[in-house]
Amino acid sequence: MSQVTEHGGGVWSLRVPIPDNPLGHTLVHVLDTDRGPVLVDTGWDDPASWHELSDGLAALGTSVRDVHGVVITHHHPDHHGLSGQVREASGAWIAMHAADTAVVRRTRASEPGTWLDYLARKLAAVGAPEEHTAPLRTSRRASTLPGLRSALPDREIVPGELLDLAGRRLRAIWTPGHTPGHVCLHLEEEHPAGLPGHGRLFSGDHLLPGISPHIGLYEDPDDSTAATDPLGDYLDSLERIGRLGVAEVLPAHQYAFADAAGRVRELLDHHEERLTGLLRLLATPLTPWQLAERMEWNRPWGQIPYGSRTIAVSEAEAHLRRLVKLGRAEAAPGTDPVAYVAV
Repeated sequence: MSQVTEHGGGVWSLRVPIPDNPLGHTLVHVLDTDRGPVLVDTGWDDPASWHELSDGLAALGTSVRDVHGVVITHHHPDHHGLSGQVREASGAWIAMHAADTAVVRRTRASEPGTWLDYLARKLAAVGAPEEHTAPLRTSRRASTLPGLRSALPDREIVPGELLDLAGRRLRAIWTPGHTPGHVCLHLEEEHPAGLPGHGRLFSGDHLLPGISPHIGLYEDPDDSTAATDPLGDYLDSLERIGRLGVAEVLPAHQYAFADAAGRVRELLDHHEERLTGLLRLLATPLTPWQLAERMEWNRPWGQIPYGSRTIAVSEAEAHLRRLVKLGRAEAAPGTDPVAYVAV
């Protein structure tokens, strides 16, 4: 039997496993509407995940065949992965923000090795050693890119607008940072348990009770002129969410919680402390890779797996971009790969 949690008012969450991942599972939310159930996210594309999603819906007296629509908070495979199978089984519409739909289109249109080649060049440019970049140049298998079986969205989530859900008021809030098109979804209805506040929030990965979500770079490999500031986007988005005054947050990982504003303050403080700590490290010039090696993670750098190191250096570079934009760090002249120093 799947682990199903009832949140009241026609809202449930299903624990859909993520294989070989410390997060353990994605919380797929089910929202009852007058036209049938709508899913918020779908879970990872894996037979065990599909089984759990199907069993969870059956426990609610419905099935994947009955799903009317799917709202995707962001394009990552633990959220969007099963959308193709859901659509095939039910004919459901799939909605996503245009910025993340563009990522999905670009991934599907690319040759299998395009992203890996881009990633190898980018990592070399930020100071990654040869032993880290070499496997990317030799591995060109499409299977290294998850999410290729996920659905191409056929509806656009427009920030600030209500989604077309019969009998429900679900408003999209654009919250870039974790991805360029991440959205939170504000259910503008009284809390079924009478908790004070303005409705409930499906927060995806934007606001989690005990985790600071990954903030890395999101860029078009074919557009080298675009310089994004994802950490700045994330911090701005957090402040918007903090002002909503919601009664409860229903995230995609961990568990539901209240006091969204308090959690927002914790995350804002966390990132300010981290930026301050990085400035101390940047007393001498460091490349983004060297900075990542010296940053504090959940384990020593030598114990971080290969793929996670790539994610970590992306987060280090996102923080560097924020410091540069704030005028608190700059590129050190004459360095190749480019190193950065505090100012």
